[in-house]
Amino acid sequence: MTLFNHDHRELSAVGSVQETHTAFQDISAITKKQKAFFATGKTRDLSFRKDQLQKLFRAVKSSERKLAEAFKEDMNKSEFEAFATETGLVLKEIRYHLKHLKKWARPLRVPTPVIHFPAVSRILPEPYGSVLILSPWNYPLLLLFSPLIGAMSAGNCAVIKPSGRLPALNRVFSEIIGNTFPPEYIALFSGGHQISNRLLEEPFDHIFFTGSKQTGKKVMAAAARQLIPVTLELGGKNPCIVHQDAHLKSAARRIIWGKFINAGQTCIAPDYLLVHKDIKDLFVRHLIATLQEFYGEHAENTGEFTHMTGRENVLRMQEFIAEGKVLYGGLTDPENNFVAPTLLDGVRPGDKVMEDEIFGPVLPLLEYSSMEEMVAIARRHPDPLALYIFSSGKHFVKEMLEKIPSGTVAINDTVSQFVNEHLPFGGIRQSGIGAYHGKFSFDTFSHHRSLLRRGTWLDIPLRYPPYSAKKLKWIKKFLK
Repeated sequence: MTLFNHDHRELSAVGSVQETHTAFQDISAITKKQKAFFATGKTRDLSFRKDQLQKLFRAVKSSERKLAEAFKEDMNKSEFEAFATETGLVLKEIRYHLKHLKKWARPLRVPTPVIHFPAVSRILPEPYGSVLILSPWNYPLLLLFSPLIGAMSAGNCAVIKPSGRLPALNRVFSEIIGNTFPPEYIALFSGGHQISNRLLEEPFDHIFFTGSKQTGKKVMAAAARQLIPVTLELGGKNPCIVHQDAHLKSAARRIIWGKFINAGQTCIAPDYLLVHKDIKDLFVRHLIATLQEFYGEHAENTGEFTHMTGRENVLRMQEFIAEGKVLYGGLTDPENNFVAPTLLDGVRPGDKVMEDEIFGPVLPLLEYSSMEEMVAIARRHPDPLALYIFSSGKHFVKEMLEKIPSGTVAINDTVSQFVNEHLPFGGIRQSGIGAYHGKFSFDTFSHHRSLLRRGTWLDIPLRYPPYSAKKLKWIKKFLK
């Protein structure tokens, strides 16, 4: 069974057939040990969970320098961006779970219908058991450790698998996990597609996957064979609408920031702009001025613009750029995995750049003259992970929310909805299943078990045979 195809995007860390065989044996052994460890009930204890989260916090905190160096080596990611978009958010998430875990884990008392009197009803949040977390390469620390925090908070054991494309970061991840937790509790397997495929054959109790829609379908199919519940965090083409009543200067700054952070390799980045024709020329000037302010004329010389992860992604960007008129940028360097922040005009809805998720620093711009025209373009790719609307008109915003479904929405901003731990983050239909962040992570990795406890001192005979017209009359009253 092959779910992850072998290519140079997932270079295996397993160097030989013998090493691969050994890794496969380790996977089977570890999953068995995790099942046994979970059965002891130790992970259910609240003090244990908090203690382990604190250990993870200290391990990540003490590895800040190593992480920053590894981000620079693997992705040319600046220290500021590495902390602001990854390390800092992981530490913040752990703090949030430690603060609220006691409340989340408490059994929730809910009303009980009078027909069950005397009884009480509760919802018990319980861990699944041993969970599998498969993460991508674009935010390698955040998208690996953020769901792990939720799994630990809910009381699970976990096997985590980072992308095989980032060797320096994987070494740091392995140190953090290997030096902090026993493998029967938390285990990390690095490597390529063979490891991912093998892990999906194991009888985990929940699978959490972040990645492409195509691979997500395969993960879901593998999980279905064993009836394993899944959370899928996928992507899509996220429309960014700039209406004629938008505040153009702030819109330009917020769009450029959200699009080009991490070199556009962000699942919720604005994928393309839909700009009203009356403001297009003025808005383009604002966009170009912002690009120059943020990155200068030569982003390749700043040393702070993140590089693409893999030469093949640079070649994809070259194909996209060739389809339109370059308004700004356009420079590519496949040998150094670099693509300059690029603004494209003259693209059409049927072009390849408008069919595939871009996932890079190329931002195409389309103009619209009517709401119907704009909505038709946006709905060519249903169920985006994010929808962005720049407008000061409440009626316009309301209409867009009704006409363009999406997993998340931000109005007059981009990407920031992701970092609000009070909001669920997840897709809808084609862009994903389930949600996480903050309490939603705890809930995602918990089974909400229903419990009804009934007293024995009273037993109303209404529900017992033999039945009668009188009993029917009473039951109709109770069930109104």
